[in-house]
Amino acid sequence: MLSRRTGWNLAGNRLAARLDAARSAGRPLLDLAESNPTRAGLAWPADALGAALSDPRIAAYDPEPRGLPAAREAVAAYLAARGHAVDPGRIVLTASTSEGYALLLKLLCDPGDEVLVPAPSYPLLDLLADLESVRLVRYPLRYDGAWHLDVPALEAAVTASTRAVVVVSPSNPTGAVLGAAEREAIDRLCAARDLALVGDEVFADTALVPPAGVLGASRALAFHLSGLSKVCGLPQVKAAWIAAGGPEAPVAAALERLEVIADAYLSISGPAQLALPRLLADRERFLGPLRARLAANRAALAAAASGAPFDALPSAGGWSAVLRIGETIDEEGLCLALLDDGVAVQPGFFYDFERAGHLVVSLLAPPDAFAAGLARVRDRVARAAAGIWDPK
Repeated sequence: MLSRRTGWNLAGNRLAARLDAARSAGRPLLDLAESNPTRAGLAWPADALGAALSDPRIAAYDPEPRGLPAAREAVAAYLAARGHAVDPGRIVLTASTSEGYALLLKLLCDPGDEVLVPAPSYPLLDLLADLESVRLVRYPLRYDGAWHLDVPALEAAVTASTRAVVVVSPSNPTGAVLGAAEREAIDRLCAARDLALVGDEVFADTALVPPAGVLGASRALAFHLSGLSKVCGLPQVKAAWIAAGGPEAPVAAALERLEVIADAYLSISGPAQLALPRLLADRERFLGPLRARLAANRAALAAAASGAPFDALPSAGGWSAVLRIGETIDEEGLCLALLDDGVAVQPGFFYDFERAGHLVVSLLAPPDAFAAGLARVRDRVARAAAGIWDPK
């Protein structure tokens, strides 16, 4: 009676079960796996958020498939501030970036088609592709002192079934940022092979070097994805967007169909659309403290990594950091031992690293908690490297 596309193995792994139990029980935990800014001391003041969401125009229902014009104009102004001039008519509002992916997969793919995605990367993409009966094919990000896109490997991964290439910049969790030469190579490849270019740029405001956004592509049909979840630290408001770029003819054809898809759902709420201009204009209320938090924790990580039994791999942005602990240490076993120490981190295999031996930590924790957690990570990695796994 149930679809094959939802036939997942729903048995949780040991680490996820133990972490959920620890959080549910209210155990004292230095949570270096937290990705929710509202639980990391970076929430908006309730009165400011309430004022933005109390627009009296909510009493009327005025559905717009692409989103209310004022909200799309606000997104266009945000993109212009990032160096991309986009007509509001090329913008479609969604309830989340995940929904933006879903709409684009419906637009671009038939069941069984393929989309190229980077590895390492956030595992949510697998679930979204399953729900659309689309197959994901990995292309590698390589590390040689810095993360970069392996263009020859990407080109080799394209088949007759490929419909799109996804880039995530800054990447989650590596912090890799798409460079101008890389974007140019992907733009040429997508145009030559009739592929769409999809850019997940939700972390762009935390990039430490100027990212080459996909809206700068001139040859291929391109789609930028982002939203208030990361730009304003407001995942609960449920407001995001798709912005289309590239040559006029394919953009117009794509937007015509995308509007019909969006009209079938009309998912973004009226209050969120009405609040979006005000919230987006006031984004530095969140981004300023966020950047300060990220800088403080990156500095603490650099200090903790000096002489430590792990390497902190360089990052060019994002909310996470990658620790290289060595392939001889069992990632899951180490994460379980750290839970016994009162610290939550994530193993690299969650993110499909090419090689074993990585931990991923969130940079959102309050600095004191982050530094204390790193000290325990350093101690536990040293013990694991020496073959000592017993809890303290």
